Amino acid sequence: MNSSVIETVRQWQPELAAIRQDIHAHPELGMEEVRTAALVAKELRALGIEVTEGVGKLGVVGTIKGTRPGQRVIGLRADMDALQIPEATGKPYASKHEGLMHACGHDGHTTMLLGAARYLSQHKDFAGTVHLIFQPAEEGRGGARAMIADGLFERFPVDAVYGLHNKPTIPAGTFAIRKGPALAASDRFIVTFKGTGGHGGSTPHLATDVTIVQAHFVLALQTIIGRNVPAVETAVLSVGSIQGGSPISANVMPAEMTVTGTARSYTPAIRDLLERRIGELAHGLATSYGVTADVTYRRGTPATVNHDEQTDVAAAAARALVGDAAVNTNNALVTGAEDFALMLEQRPGAFMFIGGGNGPDGTSANLHTPHFDFNDDIIPLGVAYWVSVVDQELRGA
Repeated sequence: MNSSVIETVRQWQPELAAIRQDIHAHPELGMEEVRTAALVAKELRALGIEVTEGVGKLGVVGTIKGTRPGQRVIGLRADMDALQIPEATGKPYASKHEGLMHACGHDGHTTMLLGAARYLSQHKDFAGTVHLIFQPAEEGRGGARAMIADGLFERFPVDAVYGLHNKPTIPAGTFAIRKGPALAASDRFIVTFKGTGGHGGSTPHLATDVTIVQAHFVLALQTIIGRNVPAVETAVLSVGSIQGGSPISANVMPAEMTVTGTARSYTPAIRDLLERRIGELAHGLATSYGVTADVTYRRGTPATVNHDEQTDVAAAAARALVGDAAVNTNNALVTGAEDFALMLEQRPGAFMFIGGGNGPDGTSANLHTPHFDFNDDIIPLGVAYWVSVVDQELRGA
């Protein structure tokens, strides 16, 4: 069945690529995907699919019921939003909105799920129901959280939910996945040290110097990774900005300095450890130097944790298309974050990577870069993967 799916979808390739390139030319940030959501709803309705709009503000859900008896229900999810990155691809369909582009392939994800909708609407010989979930605002603007808060899984109950993301650093025609933690939790910290400030040239002895404290703090952060996080665990702490003082007042010691950064982890215990130790170091160093510290730790997206059974289903769906050798079931941990994690906290499921590399070495420009462009040649395989997941889950007795 699966080879015939790919052959069928290849006949639609020009139409699907045109949809993808149209979405690419009109990128929209998270919770602003008015045009994209309307396009999705229009395409689904043209296929005769039941459509619900406005889930979590701009989410769209299409529902397809199989013709064979079966009560099992699954969800297939794609994301729709773009990024604040200026495009440098030079493509004829490059972004028409200055400073915005589809630099993560969500235009391709949306298109592949629309292709699956087309195929499944014409081939309903499965036992159960498929909900096609088109999510806004994956890139840090809370789309998954908004859809869940709007009753996504109460209004559209599922027994399992699946996600798919392109990976341009592995060759086209391959897939990659792993059980358990797969992508990192993404958190931010903001630490402000407050002292008296003073004249750095004439009377530094009369001041409390926050520059010294922040310098020790930035260096001490890496002791959390090197001495507090167990060697068999993985975590990342990085400083993104240090702000304080004025470049035109080099002889003035600032009264405040702020350090901001990101924390990445894969388990709740390590996440808790990072938050606790950042606070302890900041307050401890501040006390040692006679200043104070205000510490904020903002938890963002949790780790994406694939469920064992659904990971097996996803891997089997991919193997049915490309064979065992082209499916890596021990993919390396990814330090990027993905808010599909929130859906996996609500329902069992799995998040799969599909290879998108098409350069001489099997790779392409990476995600979140001005030169990235989704590989349209993988659209038929992505569509077939979704259909194969449905086949694995809802083939019936």
